[in-house]
Amino acid sequence: LPSLFYIVGRSALYSAYYGGYREGGRRGGGGVALLVGMGSMLVYFVLLLFTLSLSRLREYYADRHSASIVEDGARKLSEGLAKIASKTGRVRASRRQEAFAFNSFKTLFISDPDRAERDAVEIAEYTGGASDQALVQRLLQRKLTTADRLVELLSTHPNIVKRLRALRG
Repeated sequence: LPSLFYIVGRSALYSAYYGGYREGGRRGGGGVALLVGMGSMLVYFVLLLFTLSLSRLREYYADRHSASIVEDGARKLSEGLAKIASKTGRVRASRRQEAFAFNSFKTLFISDPDRAERDAVEIAEYTGGASDQALVQRLLQRKLTTADRLVELLSTHPNIVKRLRALRG
């Protein structure tokens, strides 16, 4: 649905631009197309935020279910998530453009690829050859900043610290 509103909005904005609105509306019709385009883009953005929040909620439910069906699942999943977040950040810069091409598939990944490098740097600071459980404990002690919360708003996956805290609770 968000994609549909994006296409309609983009088409209407192009129509307004090339249909005469840029010339003061002398040819007519451009103003209506501009309003439709701007309205569609606004609806697209709101629906996109809603879709992203549903994706993050789905991740929480998946974590909760996984932890409940596996023996000592919360600990195992916490350690696995910490390891995954640290490993996915090691994507080479040369593959970054290729990863951008798969942007539509981000909701299918285990951790958010856009945050992977940042998470890996933060996790690398914590590891220092420590055990998996020590890695998880250090991540749990990390404080979330306002920037982390804003980045998560446009992310398909919850922040790794929030996921680990949810598994603990």
